[in-house]
Amino acid sequence: MTHEQPLSANLYGLDRWGKGLLSALPNGDVALCDPAHPDAPPISLPEIMQDLQQRGIASPLVLRVKSFLEAEIRTLNEGFAEAIQRTGYRAPYRGVFPIKVNQQAQVVDRIVEFGRQYDYGLEAGSKPELVIALAHRLSRDALIVCNGVKDAEFIRLAILSRRLGFNTVIVLESPKEAEIVIEVARELGMDPLLGVRVKLTNQISGKWESSSGDRSAFGMNTDQLMRVVDRLRDEGLLHCLKLQHSHLGSQVPDVNDVRRAATEACRYFTELTGEGVPLTHLDLGGGLGVDYTGEKRASENSINYSMAEYATAVVETVAYAMDEAEVDHPVLVTESGRAVSATSSMLIFDVLESTLYDAPDAPDVQPDDHHLLADLAAVSGYLVADRVQECWNDARFYRDELRALFRRGYVDLRQMARAERIYLNLMARIKDIARTAEANSELDKELQKIADVYHCNFSVFQSLPDVWAIDQLHPIVPLQMLGQEPDRRAVLSDITCDSDGKLDQFILDGEIAPSLPVHSLPEDRPYYLGVFFVGAYQETLGDLHNLFGDTNVVTIDLRPDGGFDLLHEQEGDTIAEVLSYVEYDPADCLAAFRKMVDEAISAGGLKASDRKTLIGAYRDSMNGYTYFE
Repeated sequence: MTHEQPLSANLYGLDRWGKGLLSALPNGDVALCDPAHPDAPPISLPEIMQDLQQRGIASPLVLRVKSFLEAEIRTLNEGFAEAIQRTGYRAPYRGVFPIKVNQQAQVVDRIVEFGRQYDYGLEAGSKPELVIALAHRLSRDALIVCNGVKDAEFIRLAILSRRLGFNTVIVLESPKEAEIVIEVARELGMDPLLGVRVKLTNQISGKWESSSGDRSAFGMNTDQLMRVVDRLRDEGLLHCLKLQHSHLGSQVPDVNDVRRAATEACRYFTELTGEGVPLTHLDLGGGLGVDYTGEKRASENSINYSMAEYATAVVETVAYAMDEAEVDHPVLVTESGRAVSATSSMLIFDVLESTLYDAPDAPDVQPDDHHLLADLAAVSGYLVADRVQECWNDARFYRDELRALFRRGYVDLRQMARAERIYLNLMARIKDIARTAEANSELDKELQKIADVYHCNFSVFQSLPDVWAIDQLHPIVPLQMLGQEPDRRAVLSDITCDSDGKLDQFILDGEIAPSLPVHSLPEDRPYYLGVFFVGAYQETLGDLHNLFGDTNVVTIDLRPDGGFDLLHEQEGDTIAEVLSYVEYDPADCLAAFRKMVDEAISAGGLKASDRKTLIGAYRDSMNGYTYFE
């Protein structure tokens, strides 16, 4: 379904990074598009939010879209199937989803449900994740790949699970771990299904380059690898070693890095086969990236390939290497988590208020005001397009001089207030002129630094931890009014009392900007912002800074008629729940507060009739949402 793009849709780059999952409606609303039904009418996100609000589900919230998750699983598996058929590759693809990327039950359950038709499995990097994996009915040929450090209990459960028909592969990370496996297998009298993790020397580029190469945290070097192979042979367990694992790296930006790393992995595979190791599976780990910015190039937040191109690169590289070495084609395994789950979730929050760094009018200069204040006001008299840079320079100079005089006691508080208001009014006029005048890139950059602050109902630390910790970029877009030209620029501040709780890097059409074009806040309805592609890592990495808990979470499915079905709602944390996370007993807190109220009544400082009101307010807060209501 096509329609004319609203005025500012291109500014936010929806068509560049949105993967066809998002569009802008003629009324300016951002809408969700059903990838399984391209002809279905897009569904307005503001209308979805209005519907959820009527159901009592408040923002901030994480909105998961089942249709988007299914689309990525379909694209990945069918991409490999098509590459296999096109190249004549003689083994299938068996992908696994790394549970660590998003451990939420609603996500993992739906991945397993939809992935069953593709024999799609799971990767577990810890005992809790293995417990999750074993609670799902996977298809007969699906894999459970066990990575990470494993103790005897982990290994025992993995081996025993084979009695239920699970293809649970224990990937050996070190010679010591191999000894634990040998001991547990001997104790159980069962053969394990084994893999071995090999460190590749090839190092990828990008933000996560340290997760690849021979200095990466997990896996074995060549010497350790051969010691493990010899040890398994001595114990009569070499026949159990079926899978070779190598992690190419995380969010690999350049597809040629994928080819180079896969080529090196194949060298190990063919050499191990020559050593008599009966390998049948080649696991190339993670690395399939997400184009967060829409740049479509090899950069930290983008990639220069599609899922189909990634699949082709892997299949062709492995096929060529195996044919050259005259080795049977192995079953191909990848552990693509970010690319599968990132696009399926978005964080939506409302703007509570704004701090504007300009003013619509200016006060008159008083007769006894300092002459610099009059000089500042006089800038207005020559503020025209040809002199806008000069006026910008003069306004800042006079404002800074007045601030210095105020600090030394030569200008009083009311004069300083008038000066700030005059300065902010000049800024408003300079912004208006700069918006319509000939491009002045240096002035534009300076003006972006004095952007407004939009105070938003969310926590960066809880919902977008990678933005704070590693400067991860996510697309951020106003969900309404795209039919109107944005008249302001802002940075987004969360409701934590922390100066780091802000968003000040934004993906715009053709640039990464320090402020986001936004609209003046409407008075009659909420102004929503959406942060997209947050389905990977963000939900489980969040912390409790200022004790802001998990947001509400809603899972929906898109209908072909342009509506949606609410599949699941997970209420966000209450204050009582958050307090329990940090070792407080909510009942003890209430009892302590009640005791102080009763003591105040006994001391005469409080009326007995106030007791119910005070305790009721405390109890209501305890049971309330941690965010602004």
